[in-house]
Amino acid sequence: MATIRSEIKTRARPSEVWSAIRDVGALHTRLVPGFVKDTKLEPGARIVTFVNGAVLREPIVTLDDEARRLVWTHDGGRARHYNGALQVSELPDGSTSVVWTADFLPDDISDFMSQAIKAGMAAMQRTLDSLAT
Repeated sequence: MATIRSEIKTRARPSEVWSAIRDVGALHTRLVPGFVKDTKLEPGARIVTFVNGAVLREPIVTLDDEARRLVWTHDGGRARHYNGALQVSELPDGSTSVVWTADFLPDDISDFMSQAIKAGMAAMQRTLDSLAT
């Protein structure tokens, strides 16, 4: 199983960052506009439409406010298995870290997944930096 771990740092407060991440139905407006075009909620999952036209159903596995951690999987797309996690941490210098970890199969889609995560993290960086005061 392949794993990709990507991290960004922002001056936005951890509470603001977590608020945007935990709002699972607002990916397209609060977290990754320009990467995700639309998000619809259904019981236990969200339907995500990406800017490239791909549509994935993403069941929410864990939404942990205490750990500031969101875990999801997805149905459809190139991966036959996918598990993603976003975790928010406050750093000693007062900045905020967001780590996206993705585990997926098959391994040979690593380049595709790496580029997708890179684009998602760039959109997230822009959005979260705009929250910094």
